Amino acid sequence: MSIARNSIFAAMLVSSLAMASLDAPSTPSSDQAAHSTYEALSNSIFYHEAKLVENMHKYSPLVETYIQQMKQDPELGKVPASDNYFLGRLVLDNRGINDQTYGKKQSGKFKRVLDRLDGFYKMKYVPQGFMQLIFLNSGFDREDCELKYQRQEFLGEVRTLVFNVVPLKHTKGVHFVGRIWVEDQDYNIVRINGTYAPQSRGKHYFHFDSWRLNLQPGLWLPAYVYTEDSDVKYDLVRKLSMKGQTRLWGYDLKHSGQQTEFTDMQVESPAKDVADHSGNGANEISPIESQQKWQREAEDSVLDRMERAGVLAPDGEASKVLQAVVNNFEVTNSLNIQPDVRCRVLLTTPLETFTIGHTIVISRGLLDVLPDEASLAMVLSHELAHIALGHSVDTKYAFSDRMIFPDEDVLRKLVMQRSETDEMAADKKASELLRNSPYKDKLANAGLFLRALQAHAHELTWLIDPNFGNRMAKGRELFRMASLEQSAPQLQRGDVHQLAALPLGSRVKLDPWDDQVSLQKSKPVPLLTARDKMPFEVTPMFPNLARTTNAADVVAQQKQ
Repeated sequence: MSIARNSIFAAMLVSSLAMASLDAPSTPSSDQAAHSTYEALSNSIFYHEAKLVENMHKYSPLVETYIQQMKQDPELGKVPASDNYFLGRLVLDNRGINDQTYGKKQSGKFKRVLDRLDGFYKMKYVPQGFMQLIFLNSGFDREDCELKYQRQEFLGEVRTLVFNVVPLKHTKGVHFVGRIWVEDQDYNIVRINGTYAPQSRGKHYFHFDSWRLNLQPGLWLPAYVYTEDSDVKYDLVRKLSMKGQTRLWGYDLKHSGQQTEFTDMQVESPAKDVADHSGNGANEISPIESQQKWQREAEDSVLDRMERAGVLAPDGEASKVLQAVVNNFEVTNSLNIQPDVRCRVLLTTPLETFTIGHTIVISRGLLDVLPDEASLAMVLSHELAHIALGHSVDTKYAFSDRMIFPDEDVLRKLVMQRSETDEMAADKKASELLRNSPYKDKLANAGLFLRALQAHAHELTWLIDPNFGNRMAKGRELFRMASLEQSAPQLQRGDVHQLAALPLGSRVKLDPWDDQVSLQKSKPVPLLTARDKMPFEVTPMFPNLARTTNAADVVAQQKQ
């Protein structure tokens, strides 16, 4: 369904002039043309939203929601008091929105009973509730609501038409109330801001700001949702103040990284000459090389399974940045590690690092909050120390049958935790690596980050609860590189020049289509007050919207 763009903007102009001068006379023909164009535009918006829900049946992206409950602080205003976390896969079926939760433990009957009892005493967050914020519900149609044009507005590089969504008087049931932004070419909704109504004592709908990205030519899909509320009543006397981020990725998971379909497999013709080196004794390997090769197979098997489950980014730009820091350690410490050390990014928010054989993995959330390169070097040094000390991957993962399980079991099946003895040895070795590194004179900043982590660990229990590796802290106790924390300067909450940790989302940009990650190139922003520091906090999300063009379109534009 398409509409001539010139007629739309002509109608918008007629509407704007009418609002600017209510006394100006209008002709029946102009009113009729404007009404006809408005009807066509509204129909197109309703149609494309329904089409999106239909198209989403083709995809099953991962959905991660991280929520922080807030409390009032006399110095900093609202700060995190506690948190919640969900990771799962979004599935649309005939019954509506469903989810497949990624869990570290199997939920038995006893646990389900406790969850139900717990719901009587405190407010519970349900993953499906947050997933419902990425689509407008079934009441979004011309029979139940009216679209009132407000203005044009650029969101990033995309020009949009802004409408208020107003329910009609006869509308019954749950319906959306708020504002939508519609891109001006195919009239897809690219941003939704508002809530659902009616609100009641037993049912509350959070306010949300939902964004969609143009992931393929003509295809806009949900990517981010920011949620915030400050006066949610959940029992007779208590109110809830919260904010949360929901991210979606893994839309094209089967084609990401090294994964290929059966149709890509090439079988050579028997007639084709193939060199046979079976008699070449130089290809034989020693027992030590055999063991290293076996360990590498286990390592590659785990990496491949994590990537196929959608929790690990393919090797890319961010990995190269991490690799450069690791190379600095290897050169200055005269390390000759074989096979080579590799780096990868875990796509989830909880703060963690771990090793899989000779591969160092760091989570997106941890990369986001690290304030500088010295702090990054500190967390990488601990994992490089594990590798230098010979703490290898469990070779049970070299057996292929251990990788055959549902994606939602990946957190439970792949355990990368180290023993307390190994962790202490790695801390000691990491201190040695840091003393010989280019970062040796900047370790106060790294220690300051650890102080900030320790200060917030009691409230942000889910953020510091790793999905795969070892904890960095718990309660008020720090488990990682404690000697650096002890020598660091004291935290100065009111000092805008002391940045111990950054807000979530500060550094890493994730492509929801192919799971590639890159580092953001945003400009530094001067801080006006201590409240602007927001260490480890959830913040609103404002992606830079841009249209995706295919290769043929790019070539055509270059020839013009």
